[in-house]
Parts: sequence; C-alpha cells; structure tokens
Amino acid sequence: MKSTSLKITMLAFVAVGAFSCKNAEKDTEVATEQAAEATEMAVEYTVDPAASQIMWEGSKPTKTHNGTIALSSGVFHLNEGNVEAGNFIIDMNTINVQDLEGDDKAGLEAHLKGTADGKEGDFFNVKEYPSAKFEMTGIENNVVKGNLTIKDKTNAVEFPASVTMDGDKMMLKSETFELDRTKWDVNFGSKSIFPNLGDKFIDDTMTITLSLVANKA
Repeated sequence: MKSTSLKITMLAFVAVGAFSCKNAEKDTEVATEQAAEATEMAVEYTVDPAASQIMWEGSKPTKTHNGTIALSSGVFHLNEGNVEAGNFIIDMNTINVQDLEGDDKAGLEAHLKGTADGKEGDFFNVKEYPSAKFEMTGIENNVVKGNLTIKDKTNAVEFPASVTMDGDKMMLKSETFELDRTKWDVNFGSKSIFPNLGDKFIDDTMTITLSLVANKA
C-alpha cells in the first residue's frame, strides 16, 4: 500500500509540476522598455487616421477571418527623416470583418468587440477597453520596437517596417507580423489556455500589418 500511495503521490506531483511549467511558459513576456523621447531638433508629424489602418487575420481549423481596425490619433517625431519617437491610439470600436457579409459579419464583429450579450469578455470588450495604444521604444535596422497595450495589459512587440517620405508626409508600412493574443488576456477558444477544446479552438496567433500615414504638423 505504501508503494502504491507513493506512486500516486509522485504522479500527482509530476502532473502539477508539468501544468505549472506550461502556465509559466505561457505567461512569459518580453519586458517592456521606456518609451523613446524625441530630441529638440525633431519635427512633429501627426497621424492621419483616414489614411491609416491596421489589417488583421485570425484563424481556426475550418476558417480564416480577416479585417481592419482604424487608428484614432497618433504622433511621430522625425529628425532628418529618421523616426526618433512616436505613438498611436487604436480605436477598438472600429473592428471590421471583411470576409463576411450581412448577419454573419455583424455577428462576428459583435463577438470580437464584446457588444453581444453574454460575450463581453470573450475577446476585446470594447465597452470597458475602447482603445489600445502603441508607444515606440526604438527603431533599429528597420525593426520598430515598442510597447503595445490592449485591455490595460502591456507587452513589448517588434516588427520589421519601412519608413518613406513624400514631401511633408511620412509613410510607415510594416511587414506582416504575428501577435499572441493570449498575452493580452484575449483567451476565448485558446487551446493553450483550455486544452480540452479538441478541434473547436481558435489559433492564439493573429497576423497584423500596419499601414500608417503622418503629416508634418
């Protein structure tokens, strides 16, 4: 009996340890850094929300959805064409689904925004968190680094991007990059959070492409 009891205890210990390690690995975040500050010589450029947007794509085993999100404001500081600092605000109420129409489109948008009854906390809960924010911490070798805040949770992110100038207009275009939504507590349908979902899961990874235009103030 002692041997059997010991085996059960050891199995329980291993199981708990494995679960704890999995959660610890999932909770690992890249440390945020202080937002970059512009020098006195830098020139201010104001983001044009009408000419800027974020393109997103999410997927599950049987379907991929894509759409856009608009920016509400932003400002960048440039010195001789080089970006020194910048930030922008994302209007989460503008989540738009492009691959669906009619009731299907409206239904998915309401679910993502959390405006559907009983589904407020599944994804982005825009009533409680109407905006998200990106603050640049630096740019090196055409890689933009910064802190992204969604649902009051901040993580460091980085993405390759090109910056071009056209007179008094700055254009920043990222390559498509990936975000793990669960780092911002967007956990609905996540197999890594809820392991018993079978094939009824939604991928943790979202792909994002940023297209931003800013004009000299």
